[in-house]
Amino acid sequence: MNGTPVHGTPVHGTWEPAPAARWEDAFLSGNGHHGALVFGDPDDERVIVTHHTLVRPNGGERARPPRLAAALPGIQDRLLAGDLTAAERFTDGRPLQWVQPFHPAFRIRVSRPAGGGREVRRAVDFTSGEVTAAGRGAAGRVFVSRADDVIVHEVTAGDLHITLDHRLPGAPAGLRVGHGALLTPEGALLSLRVRYPDSDRAYTGITLVAVTGGRTELAPPGVRVTGCRSALLLTRVFRHTGEADVITGSRRLQDLIHGTDHPYDTLLARHLERHRTAYLRVTLDLGADPAERALPGSELLKRPHSPALLERLFAAGRYHLLSSSGHHPPRLTGLWTGDWGTAWSGAFTTNANLNLQTAAAPAAALPEVTEALAAFVARQLPDWRANARAVFGARGAVAPSHSDGESGLTYHFSREYPLHLWTAGADWLLKPLVDHDEIRGERDPRTAAALAEAALFHEDFLTRTDAGGHLVIVPSYSPENRPANGSWGALNAAMDLSAARHTLLTAARYHPEHADRWRALADRLPPHRINSDGALAEWAWPGLRDRYDHRHLSHLYGVWPLEEITPYDTPRLAAAAHRALQLRGTENDSAHGHLHHALIAARLRDPDRAGRALRRVLDGDFFHASLMSAHYPHRDVYNADAAHTLPGVLIETLLQSTPDRLILLPAVPDSCPRGELRGIRTRFGAEVDLAWDPDGARAVVRPARTHRVELRTSSGTEPLDLVAGEPRVLTLRTR
Repeated sequence: MNGTPVHGTPVHGTWEPAPAARWEDAFLSGNGHHGALVFGDPDDERVIVTHHTLVRPNGGERARPPRLAAALPGIQDRLLAGDLTAAERFTDGRPLQWVQPFHPAFRIRVSRPAGGGREVRRAVDFTSGEVTAAGRGAAGRVFVSRADDVIVHEVTAGDLHITLDHRLPGAPAGLRVGHGALLTPEGALLSLRVRYPDSDRAYTGITLVAVTGGRTELAPPGVRVTGCRSALLLTRVFRHTGEADVITGSRRLQDLIHGTDHPYDTLLARHLERHRTAYLRVTLDLGADPAERALPGSELLKRPHSPALLERLFAAGRYHLLSSSGHHPPRLTGLWTGDWGTAWSGAFTTNANLNLQTAAAPAAALPEVTEALAAFVARQLPDWRANARAVFGARGAVAPSHSDGESGLTYHFSREYPLHLWTAGADWLLKPLVDHDEIRGERDPRTAAALAEAALFHEDFLTRTDAGGHLVIVPSYSPENRPANGSWGALNAAMDLSAARHTLLTAARYHPEHADRWRALADRLPPHRINSDGALAEWAWPGLRDRYDHRHLSHLYGVWPLEEITPYDTPRLAAAAHRALQLRGTENDSAHGHLHHALIAARLRDPDRAGRALRRVLDGDFFHASLMSAHYPHRDVYNADAAHTLPGVLIETLLQSTPDRLILLPAVPDSCPRGELRGIRTRFGAEVDLAWDPDGARAVVRPARTHRVELRTSSGTEPLDLVAGEPRVLTLRTR
């Protein structure tokens, strides 16, 4: 092939011919702070409001890491002497405590007398973040502004009853709720204050109702509007102690529409400058059938092998990832939930989930996501230092495996999940930030500071050696698995080895004044072990046997997201890693396990295995009609892992890069025989557009800096000289 572009325009949105009956099917909008789940029923419009900061106090706000440093040497002695259960005693005896759970704020309800007819069409436009619904003689539209941090909701003419309602599924008993409603020159102001049981913490939502035409009157706890031409609702939520300043909040909402004839359109235009620019940086076109592209999402999901479905899920994944990233990066549920009983507390889980969701952000041209992650790390770094001191008696920083966003302290652990032993978390969280620095050719001081802290920890922690003089990571934990003949706390987990080595070598690049010391320490770490099955061992310690049926692939961290093990540079280890991947089971069929498998297969140039893992998700009924995903098959447990990770999987199968290498079409799934991927960022500072079909490919490389890289294709390897500002066109043939 000559890389001829495919024709047609992929769908940048999705639609349904009926309102959402379940909150999981509600269409989503968000700006990384506020979120909205829109049901799209013109007769009874419901919008569930969320905010990244809303977590329910459960004692986690007072929890501290266990003070175990004094006991560490004794536990290390016993593990090194062969007591494989010794780490089970490395605890202060506390029961498992979950982080503070994420929850929804309330529901905005706009009801009207039943309209005529049954035809309803609701849709979400990924390019604008706008959710619309029309039918029965009425219409509504909603977006969450990136420019003004407000939920903007307009409904058309009629008689309306508008309320704020906190009574959502799972709401705990004992919430102290106060409603407010007053008339304003624009129409009305509604407020809802919710104070948590046995806490001085609360949150307040305010909605300014600006009415055009008709009559507005109070109908506590809401407002009734009669005969209006339209009503515009502006909503914000904030968390606080004490009393909320509703008056100041209302004035700020009034200021947004003051002196504006068409406030919805004015607010939307300001929002589009930020949202549309970010969303359209990268696109994927698989040449899908136009008739399939026109289908509603729920129908398209019934065609799991359709290129149109992959196109739409790629677009939806980038849209949802962008929309859920701002104040924080995405939670387990992104930015959205309609239930106070969110699974696993709706936490930031950093031993696979958050990492998988954010990994593609640098290549997928979403610096908004990496900025949210960088801010998250910077806020939590003092708590990471406290973890290192309390648990390990060390300087530096250790990241927790679970966080509610308020705290970065390690206190969620148990015998079966000794997450307080895990030392690789900082490296995995920092990896996308390092990638982003490489792409832009500048080093973020926040990333440099966090890397230095992580390296300092390893300096203090890595003091024990084996008989051959290699350093030993002890205790060591491979999330969330254990040896077949040992306990969860073990020695030399492959992930910990890879992370420690990567942290020390990367920190040395950022901090040349410490480079000799940190590189020397990295050189003393042991090599990976290959077990009797020919597989990369999950623990590089003699006698520890692997347990293969597990959803996590922590031991292959050196393959993905790192490049410590590659088919090009370390073929023997790459073969052992591939064998380990072949032996790995799927345990409970979690979506993140399948897509993690696909990412590693793509790095190992195995398109069949990558494609099969991707198909397990597409065939497994993991996606709701909203195109947000579930954790388990058959849409069981609302969870953003699959939705946010899938774009990264497709990118990795089509294009990979390092600071010195470009790999084109390393593992193209058979479900993607042709297509165009545009706007991908590489870690050597170039933007790439790629078109391919069964005959070959055409890539346009637009470098921002002058550099020589190694080009890898199915035809072999060759040098590629790039000059800043001068595009290079590459043509590949496969037959």
